[in-house]
Amino acid sequence: MACCGNCLCCQCCCREGETRTPEELTILGEIRDEEDEILPRKDYESLDYDRCINEPYVEVLEGMDNKKAKKYEAVRWMMVFAIGVTVGLVGLFVDSFVRLFTTIKFSLVGDSVEKCSNKGCLSLSLLELLAFNMTFVFIASVLVLIEPVAAGSGIPEIKSYLNGVKIPGIVRLRTFLCKAAGVLFSVSGGLFVGKEGPMIHSGAIVGAGLPQFQSITFKRIKFDFPYFRSDRDKRDFVSAGAAAGVAAAFGAPIGGTLFSLEEGSSFWNQALTWKVLFCSMSSTFTLNFFRSGINFNKWGSFQLPGLLNFGEFKCQDGDKNCHLWTAVDLAFFVLMGVVGGLLGALFNCMNRSLAKYRIRHIHPKAKFVRVLESLLVAMVTTVVIFAASMLLGECRELSSPTTYNTTVSSSEDINSTIRQFFCTNKTYNDMATLFFNPQEAAIHQLFHQDGTFSPVTLSVFFLLYFLLACWTYGVSVPSGLFVPSLLCGAAFGRLVANILKVKLGLHIYSGTFALIGAAAFLGGVVRMTISLTVILIESTNEITYGLPIMITLMVAKWTGDFFNKGIYDIHIELRGVPLLDWDTEVEMDKLTASDIMETNLTYVYPHTRVQSLVSILRTTVYHAFPVVTENRQNEQDFMKGNILVSNNIRFKKSSVVSRAGEQRRRCQSMKSYPSSELRNVCDEQNAVVEPAEEGEDMLQQMLERRHAPYPNLYPDQSPSEEWTMEERFRPLTFHGIILRSQLVNLLIRGVCYAENQSSASQPRLNYAEMTEDYPRYPDIHDLDLALLNPRMIVDVTTYMNPCPYTVSPNTRISQVFGLFRTMGLRHLPVVNAVGEIVGIITRHNLTHEFLGAKLRQHYITV
Repeated sequence: MACCGNCLCCQCCCREGETRTPEELTILGEIRDEEDEILPRKDYESLDYDRCINEPYVEVLEGMDNKKAKKYEAVRWMMVFAIGVTVGLVGLFVDSFVRLFTTIKFSLVGDSVEKCSNKGCLSLSLLELLAFNMTFVFIASVLVLIEPVAAGSGIPEIKSYLNGVKIPGIVRLRTFLCKAAGVLFSVSGGLFVGKEGPMIHSGAIVGAGLPQFQSITFKRIKFDFPYFRSDRDKRDFVSAGAAAGVAAAFGAPIGGTLFSLEEGSSFWNQALTWKVLFCSMSSTFTLNFFRSGINFNKWGSFQLPGLLNFGEFKCQDGDKNCHLWTAVDLAFFVLMGVVGGLLGALFNCMNRSLAKYRIRHIHPKAKFVRVLESLLVAMVTTVVIFAASMLLGECRELSSPTTYNTTVSSSEDINSTIRQFFCTNKTYNDMATLFFNPQEAAIHQLFHQDGTFSPVTLSVFFLLYFLLACWTYGVSVPSGLFVPSLLCGAAFGRLVANILKVKLGLHIYSGTFALIGAAAFLGGVVRMTISLTVILIESTNEITYGLPIMITLMVAKWTGDFFNKGIYDIHIELRGVPLLDWDTEVEMDKLTASDIMETNLTYVYPHTRVQSLVSILRTTVYHAFPVVTENRQNEQDFMKGNILVSNNIRFKKSSVVSRAGEQRRRCQSMKSYPSSELRNVCDEQNAVVEPAEEGEDMLQQMLERRHAPYPNLYPDQSPSEEWTMEERFRPLTFHGIILRSQLVNLLIRGVCYAENQSSASQPRLNYAEMTEDYPRYPDIHDLDLALLNPRMIVDVTTYMNPCPYTVSPNTRISQVFGLFRTMGLRHLPVVNAVGEIVGIITRHNLTHEFLGAKLRQHYITV
């Protein structure tokens, strides 16, 4: 209806459209605006964390005695240990090759710079550095083209997976190979990225794949291992693998456990905590054992606990005035936390804008454009660090620094990492010392050198690193954000320490301020608190830093949250992943389950013909279907004129309309079947429901018409064409839920019986046969319909979940949300007081955006 001419009439005629926001209209499917990519997308599936307690599963439980249960638990512990050891070995592989490539690159380029400083051929040195970096980055970017999910750190994807969202390819073997190989080339290529984030993703993939003993990438890799064939079991192992990745990256097994609890797993139990900790410990000590033996030839000494270790913070021997920190310093730490939160919010805002630009203008183009962007970032980064070291670096005296016994690599101390580029023999270049070293060595320089860097050098380094790291995170290479954020924050902390020392004359320990600056900036970017505090404490091996680190991280998080979300949550939002927060807002309790549920239901009967099941599966994309029967006993109470006596009147009308539409879709789908019997089930002459005229009750008009029947409603009695709408749409009594994968499995395996037989003659599948194809179940389009007998009947009662969690239509949103998230549900049926299903709630109905749109609708209605 067109809007009226004057303003008042326009407000009257178009009130609903004018008052809805673009976000709400997009969610409701009415428009699509340019912000669509930041809204939850419905093509993301949920994981089946809730167990299907059907008869095959019950048979397994009944056959499980204490001896078998202990065997099952022992196998689980063995898998946890194997995951930890494997993740540790993966960390060793990545670290060894990164160290090898960076050593070769910096030694060759360093020798060239030293020679060309006198000969005037620095352009040749720049070309050599460009050749190294761009070759490495090109390889990393090509690996991401092979498996696009391998790009980035992988933490947003793993966080989404553990929240219950299925992201295609996120835990595949091919993703693991591209991630582990790509990250060592992206780090060696001089990009401002870290290998710690991808280590978490790699650990999660190991946790998901190792207990399965099969691979989709290499289909021949398959063993008869019947354990852990469910999303629930895989989730637990992914949690353990992610924690092991953190433990291997930072040498922080307790921090890894807390990281998996805080940032990853949405559903937790006490038994899982101990297994995750054991896995983290196994990963840490496996990596520690091999690195200590390889680097120091002291097998079993355990001197290098993780890929990134901050070293020992201590005062110089004999300096009685030195102290790591005092109570007075806490005030400066709070201020640094505020500044770190502001800088982190700015970083996230800029990176979000870049990510949106990539989504709109780079990703839709040919894939090689992403490679070109990666090469452009590598070229600009290389030119900037070379020019900054040559033009902006200051030559400082070698006698200036004070070193401590802190090991940064095999048989090297901090003095061995200083660079004399463009300076005389008795001086060194402070800017080149930061840029022409591995990031871990630069962090050690900022933490443990005293008086090494000028304020100008630190300011320029921080600014360049901030901008380039923000640009780099999101390009098509495996990349982590922990180490760049730590290095950028450490430069900020050292700058604050220099100012306090020179301007205010305070006697402070510069390393502490560098550490607090690193914590403040990293906390402002990722918004982690508990796990990051423990990770930093374990990395420093200094428990006295617990209080200042905790205070700084909390202040940084509170400050940053005032402006935007953490960087991982932002990227999850940009992908449209329907992530569920820990709880809902208080005002959402103004809504009930009936306000947000899906009322357009597609259902099956306990005994359904093959032709009807095929029609349902081919014409819908739903992943579960209610199993219902018609309540014939209450026929007289069901209809009285055009008034429904069901206790949910307003849902009955929409249910009738949607069921009529579903019949039309099923009939239309029959025409494409290869079987002539299936094609001719529906007659094109059947009457269709025409749109109701204005002012006429839709339900009443439908009741006065005939409508095409379902191909089959009951195996023993097909509906007569003389049935009225009253007879066709009786109340639906809810009996359970059956999954799409289960229905397809039954059809493929020929689980059905003939009309002249009883349902007892139907073949039975055990639990192993039902889960044999996990996690890639066959699709209905892979089914050869010509081999099916459309008149055969399938009894689904044996395989459905007869006792799913349900809620009343009047249940408040906080209760619905708590039940759905805590129990890890995928579908939550809404059942009224008489046992009739009136709707279903899924993950998409509980997202913040959807609830917000429904709440605005509620205010409009009120």
